[in-house]
Amino acid sequence: MVSFKEIVSNKTVVGLVLGQILSLLITSTGFSSSELARRGINAPTSQSLANYVMLAIVYGGILLYRGSGLKAKWYYYLLLGLVDVEANYLVVKAYQYTSITSIMLLDCWSIPSVILLTWLFLKTKYRYKKIAGVAICIAGLVLVIFSDVHADDRSQSGSNPIKGDFLVVAGATLYAVSNVSEEFFVKTADRIELMAMLGLFGAIFSGIQISILEREELKSIHWSSGSLLPYTGFAAAMFLFYSGVPVLLKMSGATMLNLSLLTSDMWSVLIRIFAYHEKVDWMYFVAFVAVAIGLVVYSGFDKENHADEAADLSRYLDEEAGDPSSNKHLAASSSGNIKGDDAVIKKI
Repeated sequence: MVSFKEIVSNKTVVGLVLGQILSLLITSTGFSSSELARRGINAPTSQSLANYVMLAIVYGGILLYRGSGLKAKWYYYLLLGLVDVEANYLVVKAYQYTSITSIMLLDCWSIPSVILLTWLFLKTKYRYKKIAGVAICIAGLVLVIFSDVHADDRSQSGSNPIKGDFLVVAGATLYAVSNVSEEFFVKTADRIELMAMLGLFGAIFSGIQISILEREELKSIHWSSGSLLPYTGFAAAMFLFYSGVPVLLKMSGATMLNLSLLTSDMWSVLIRIFAYHEKVDWMYFVAFVAVAIGLVVYSGFDKENHADEAADLSRYLDEEAGDPSSNKHLAASSSGNIKGDDAVIKKI
């Protein structure tokens, strides 16, 4: 039971404030993407390029200043960069076809995907209470798709809501792969190294993909203040979100992060109502309640699993190395970084 003194402590207040800042950042990326799509600018990879470049410059500069070598193999970061780029591409692409509300809710699919992947590859154990939370969350996601299928006014749901919904689910699945990989690197390598290498390879793959898929699109864009502002806002919000999540994880743990990001769905509904002057189907509210309950049940039991997950990761590393005595340092490192063990980053 959390005492009143703990609730009103400065650390808790700072965690709550930072959590809502991250929630607003994730919502602002959705708002920016939606605005660009409404203006006919359909260049998803180009939107993410600036974020990767900033990550590479800022965190790469810190990494070079340290002068230390990489703690993980560079080709692992190469694969992570590719997955992260494609995840961002699919989700941003979805804004051309479905509504911002559907995207914000369906993005939660990354959570059950993360559970499955960590169970399969990191040997993480999950209690029945967490599984129940995931089941409730999935029920809410089904309601979102059902609402889009039966929407009376298709203009409110997007030009092709079903296609958009499945793009989001595919992107969220790739986010899960990226998040599980980041969880592994945060525990066994270094946060600065992770951000720097993710930015470097993300920028490289983004540049290649832009030259292949979006070259003509970029040539046809007539940049103006109305289109440049949401593009810049998207890049800035993405960079700040990428940078801020590890801070909240270290300060308050993954539970605070997941609970804080729940309000991003609420912010997206408010944007749709007041900024776009659109009506929201009643099923969205039912879906939001279901997703919110599911995420609360899921994230409400993080602390009781911390020790088990750290031990599971240590055993996994020992099995991979084939020598239990050779990974004592990594096991100690992962235990020391336990507050970041559930780095389920909801990107948008």
